[in-house]
Amino acid sequence: MNRLLFRPRPLLCSLNRLHPFHRTAVRMDYSSVPTPERCYADFCLVPVGTGELSVAKEVAEVQKLLKASGLTYTMHSAGTTVEGSWDEVMRVIGQAHSVVHQVGPQRIQTSMRVGTRTDKKQTAADKVKRVEDLLAESK
Repeated sequence: MNRLLFRPRPLLCSLNRLHPFHRTAVRMDYSSVPTPERCYADFCLVPVGTGELSVAKEVAEVQKLLKASGLTYTMHSAGTTVEGSWDEVMRVIGQAHSVVHQVGPQRIQTSMRVGTRTDKKQTAADKVKRVEDLLAESK
């Protein structure tokens, strides 16, 4: 089944530059589009309606799951960043929901930010190190 995908087409604007917003349609088979090879996702899973202020028990279960998954992950005060293939990362976040449901909460809300790159392989630790290096240079 072919669908339309919009691709930039050159169009000169008043300053004799290419206008970036002009698009033209091309046919694409979306059923064959692969998921990104690698990604990182920062997610915050929140049990809803438990009556408890602390979510430490649920967070601990998710951390056990992440350790067992073999994926690279980092817990922080407002969530967890996990890295791997798109399919692995999305699967483990779905499994985190199942694990937390098994602990008791019937409702869970998760917010998630996902990043991908195609130009090079870059880990979350690489991103942090780059900023730390810049800070060290400015001293």
